[in-house]
Amino acid sequence: MTKKDLRIVYLGTPEFAVASLRALVEGGYNVVAVVTMPDKPAGRGHQLQFSDVKKYALEVGLPVLQPENLKDEAFIEELRSYKADLQIVVAFRMLPEVVWAMPRLGTFNLHASLLPQYRGAAPINWAVMNGDRETGATTFMLKHEIDTGNMILQERIPIGEDENVGSVHDRLMALGTTLVTRTVDLIIECENAGKPLLTTPQPELNELRPAPKIFKEDCEIQFAEKTAEEVKNFVRGLSPYPAAWANLDINGQYFENVKIFAVDTMENGKWKMENKGEIIVPCKEGAVRILELQVPGKKRMDARSFLNGIHN
Repeated sequence: MTKKDLRIVYLGTPEFAVASLRALVEGGYNVVAVVTMPDKPAGRGHQLQFSDVKKYALEVGLPVLQPENLKDEAFIEELRSYKADLQIVVAFRMLPEVVWAMPRLGTFNLHASLLPQYRGAAPINWAVMNGDRETGATTFMLKHEIDTGNMILQERIPIGEDENVGSVHDRLMALGTTLVTRTVDLIIECENAGKPLLTTPQPELNELRPAPKIFKEDCEIQFAEKTAEEVKNFVRGLSPYPAAWANLDINGQYFENVKIFAVDTMENGKWKMENKGEIIVPCKEGAVRILELQVPGKKRMDARSFLNGIHN
């Protein structure tokens, strides 16, 4: 069997999933169809928006399936018609067994964490928010419980002290692309050798950190309840998206839903504004200096520009 013989159905939705799909297509692997989320209205005009994966799939002429219900019989029959040997999942949603068990070689998933840590929808954000100094990506075979299947490959990368989730996301996207193609190559190699794919059960740890989906209310900064270092990690883990936010009272002016993209820490401090352009907020321990922010209806800017604007 060659990579052109192995029939692959690819399941994914956001930008993170496009890189691996592109690597498969451009690498000559036989992707026969793509499954992604249904189109959703977005923007002021509520026009239907395609997922990033759909946009790329259409560019290269791949069939696109967009089921509302993954258990719908019509979708199941259409999926079965592609006779996939293997399915690959990257940043999609939880699959029913009738889907993940369909291919004869099973379904594997790329997860952007060092499993078993950070099972869930937002592993990259939570690793940075918790102040971790390393993270990674894992490929594993799907089974009933989410993100618990046997691991195939796992690689680690460091997280910089001042790095935000945007740059970690991009580096993991590149790492994940390599892991996906390496995993497919391993599967082909085992198939040709008549051997089962070697997988490893996820280790059992005493403490597991979850990675649940993040909503707007989860992004509010609680300065009085967190140390300065915790606030800095919280902001880094949500920057640039979805972005941490707070209601700020600055020099007698009240600003609601201010997005905060970068801060640095101070041992102590208090609310103040100076000509040198500083916004300093006290925390449970220490204080943070806000470096970049965005008020509703305005563009993202550094603190100095913001202060100059409200002084004028």
